[in-house]
Amino acid sequence: MHLLRMVVPEPQGYQIKSCRDVSFEFHKDGFEVIHRYSRKSVKFTHGQKKTQTICFDDLGAEQNLKHFGNKCNVLSEILLSRYDLFITENLITHVTTNLNASEIEEQYGARVRSRLREMMNMVSFPDEAQDKRR
Repeated sequence: MHLLRMVVPEPQGYQIKSCRDVSFEFHKDGFEVIHRYSRKSVKFTHGQKKTQTICFDDLGAEQNLKHFGNKCNVLSEILLSRYDLFITENLITHVTTNLNASEIEEQYGARVRSRLREMMNMVSFPDEAQDKRR
């Protein structure tokens, strides 16, 4: 997604956020993190709507952490909230992952898998594809 951002820039660009970092933020800041990456990604200033496109990097690498004893699948909640905003506000979300569709359903549930299918286009690379991060 770093390369894609340089080749095909979106009008507003997009932030790339590690899923592991998001889960650590939840552990520290609690449920505010879900709002930070969903509802707060749509802002209205001076009658203009501005949406914040985010790429959640390495979905599936994060852990379900607790905040004051409250356990939450943070990325699942964020993705479901962003889906609602995709429908109502055309909020764009990108995701990178090494998980296949069945693994996404196992870790996040059938609802998230279905919403991701509706929100996104899948680009997959064969196992033997050269890693572009090197």
